[in-house]
Amino acid sequence: MLGKFSLSALFLFIFTPALVLHAQSLAPGVDGRSAFTAKLVNIEAATNETFRYNATLHNGAGKVAVFEFKTNLPVGWMISYKVDGSQVTSLNMDPGTTRDLSIEVNASATAAPGKYKLPVKAIFNADTLSLNLEAVVKGAYGITLTTPTGKLSEELTSGSHKEIHLELKNSGTLPLNDVEFSAQLPTNWEATFEPSKVKQLDPGKVQAVTAKLKVPDKTIAGDYAATFTATNSNGNSQAAFRMVVTTSLLSGWIGILVILVAVSLVYYLIRKYGRR
Repeated sequence: MLGKFSLSALFLFIFTPALVLHAQSLAPGVDGRSAFTAKLVNIEAATNETFRYNATLHNGAGKVAVFEFKTNLPVGWMISYKVDGSQVTSLNMDPGTTRDLSIEVNASATAAPGKYKLPVKAIFNADTLSLNLEAVVKGAYGITLTTPTGKLSEELTSGSHKEIHLELKNSGTLPLNDVEFSAQLPTNWEATFEPSKVKQLDPGKVQAVTAKLKVPDKTIAGDYAATFTATNSNGNSQAAFRMVVTTSLLSGWIGILVILVAVSLVYYLIRKYGRR
């Protein structure tokens, strides 16, 4: 019994350090099972929005691996891979490590509504990790702000009020919601909108909008720029106007009258005191 025990103890004494050393040489996560996964593989968005996938890449090999990203997209589509906010085309990974990355896909502007398969691969030597993503294109958002006639210039007089007639058009294939209006104007000019907000506008529909403009008194005659903007969470559109400000007719007659009075006064003074 003692001999057998001694032999077993001797075996453990000799080989246990080697087994421990071998176990310690393997990094955590080194199991030979590399993986390429994503939290969501199916995302729905509009044509002009970005499809963003949050993915994870794991190097289960016992050596450093440089994974190169490859994909096969429909014509006109674009893809980018980002790690910590920086765009990459490959990723150098230590044994047993895991990295998070963002995969951003932009559909072609002409992509028809429907489901598209996006096969993404991470390749290291002869090993290929596949991630089958899907993009569901539900249509496109389009917002256009213009005028009924297409005219983008107006004439105003100093100190006047002017109504600018605008048109908001849904030029996309999806409804527009909560469209708001704003104006970029010269100093001290004011603008209000009627309506001030459009709750919903269906595809192909047009909404009439009136911008009520107030020009301050004593505005110097000349050309001014004014920009009206329609905005919602899906986009915006601007209508840039050339505003021509002129002096009012009354101001012109007052100016002429002042000049005539001044001339008459000078003439009177010359007549009265000129002979002395």
